[in-house]
Amino acid sequence: MKPVQSTLQKWMRENENFQEHYAKIRREVLNDSEIKAFLAKHPALTKKEIDKNLIKLYEYMTQSKQCAKCTSFETCPNMLPGYSPVLHVEGGEIHLSYEKCYERINYEKQREQQKLVQSLYMPKQILEAKIDYIDSDPKRSQAVREILKFVGDCEQEIPTKGLYLYGPFGVGKTYFLGALANKLKEMYISSALIYMPEFVREMKASMKDDSLNKKLDYFKKTDVLMLDDIGAEMLSPWFRDEILGSLLQYRMMEGLPVFFTSNYSLQELETHLASTRNGVEEVKAGRIIERMKQVSQPVAIFAENRRT
Repeated sequence: MKPVQSTLQKWMRENENFQEHYAKIRREVLNDSEIKAFLAKHPALTKKEIDKNLIKLYEYMTQSKQCAKCTSFETCPNMLPGYSPVLHVEGGEIHLSYEKCYERINYEKQREQQKLVQSLYMPKQILEAKIDYIDSDPKRSQAVREILKFVGDCEQEIPTKGLYLYGPFGVGKTYFLGALANKLKEMYISSALIYMPEFVREMKASMKDDSLNKKLDYFKKTDVLMLDDIGAEMLSPWFRDEILGSLLQYRMMEGLPVFFTSNYSLQELETHLASTRNGVEEVKAGRIIERMKQVSQPVAIFAENRRT
């Protein structure tokens, strides 16, 4: 069998139109500023080597280099979307490889960061919250200062205490948690943002498929846990003592912070947690409050209702 290259060369000689097209492409490639710069760096490359790898040089010439022809990762025109071509010489031979472009790196970084925020039944508006969007309402200034301080401390080490944000409806407590979660993901710090009434239902449902311990273990160990609207649900003694109590006990022992939002002060929440179908259980409710104090510090927010 004749070598493929010799057969192709014979066909090229016999096909004048192809030869003309080939010559045109060759001129375009060799006159390209980037190709000329590459060849100038490697003067030892022979004409034979260059001609043999003309298709590689042409491919390099037509591809977008590090997003020069792209507006986003999704609109990348390259043969390998999200990868930028690289020419190099090894052993006197031309090689073409691809490396991740800036847009792909940024895309993967955003996807990786997004995984760091796990939410349970939180509205989209909260999950898109940003600290930069929080206004300078003086009635919320203490909460803003404490959140910014927490973020600043995280640059060195995650603090052992979060915040217990309490106050009336509509003052922005939940928005603060969403904004904090998004800021933390930029620092590659994981968080779990949980709406308490749905969390109660989720844990009860998890008993049926034996996934309760796995889910509870994740919430115990996430870097920053956020429990939204605690007190809005009617807790059973089982959930209060076995789920919430166990969760807070673990995080207290491991020095892991918890953020809460509530319409109740801690004293009012203690009364709420003590009231069960079995009567008033002050001691058990008191244990929960003491654990909450170990993993958070209370900050009141009494501002205007932003929902009206």
